[in-house]
Amino acid sequence: MCGSIQGGLSLNGVNVAKEAIIQGQVLRVDASGQQVPVENAYVRLLDRTGEFTAEVPTNEDGHFRFFAGDGEWTLRTLAPRAAAVDRQVVAQVGSVAEVAIAV
Repeated sequence: MCGSIQGGLSLNGVNVAKEAIIQGQVLRVDASGQQVPVENAYVRLLDRTGEFTAEVPTNEDGHFRFFAGDGEWTLRTLAPRAAAVDRQVVAQVGSVAEVAIAV
């Protein structure tokens, strides 16, 4: 996983034209009502049949990234003190699917 920069993960050195990228950030609302990043949550990549394909932890800013194949995917997010959250996403070579996940 690449390091994070202000506003999201850097795509420096990534040939987006040749990759189908799914990336995003896991957030939760804190006691003051602010959205804060969730560090060390786990985001799983499941194929269209629900089969496990990959898993990555979020970084200190709640960011994650997958290099996937074209098609429909499910992101399953597992975070402390939160129910699992599933989000559908479509990956396509030549584009970056940005996903914000609230837990």
